[in-house]
Amino acid sequence: MKKALIIIDVQNAFDDQKWGKRNNPNAEENISKLLKLWRNKGWQVIHIQHLSDSHHSLFHPKNDGFLIKELVNPLEDEIVLTNKKVNSAFIGTNLEEFLRSNEIGTVVITGLTTTHCVSTTTRMSGNLGFNTYLLSDATATFGMKDQNDQYYDAETIHTISLATLHEEFATVITIEQLINKLNLR
Repeated sequence: MKKALIIIDVQNAFDDQKWGKRNNPNAEENISKLLKLWRNKGWQVIHIQHLSDSHHSLFHPKNDGFLIKELVNPLEDEIVLTNKKVNSAFIGTNLEEFLRSNEIGTVVITGLTTTHCVSTTTRMSGNLGFNTYLLSDATATFGMKDQNDQYYDAETIHTISLATLHEEFATVITIEQLINKLNLR
């Protein structure tokens, strides 16, 4: 079964202080490590880039925040979907069509942020029938407040988000576990 590595929204916008405290500061380095191994196998890589139409958004194409971080910069022959305007990489893009037409049945999801675009894409991937892996150490999120103004730190949010996805929409594992499972060395 063909595989694809999906890297979601690893963009400069998430370096902005407006987001607050983040967990897993090594997420991008971890993604880069996996990306190198994946490329060595010649497997499909798909970069997802969030796009906002609002000129004030960090994700507007005229802002530096729109750019993909250098650590995971796409190669010329890799797919870059730049028309994702909502949380799911499957909505408003040709991601599903591309995966199906290329007979890709297994997807490995990484990126930013766990609670938003990563989890929404993971849910849809599972619902669409793809064999989905979500890498716990290759994604990160930020702390947030709930409707009662109760603050939850980023690590708690990340852990609970992963728990809601595991064995329901995806298999949540670490990069090292995936490397061993897919014999990536």
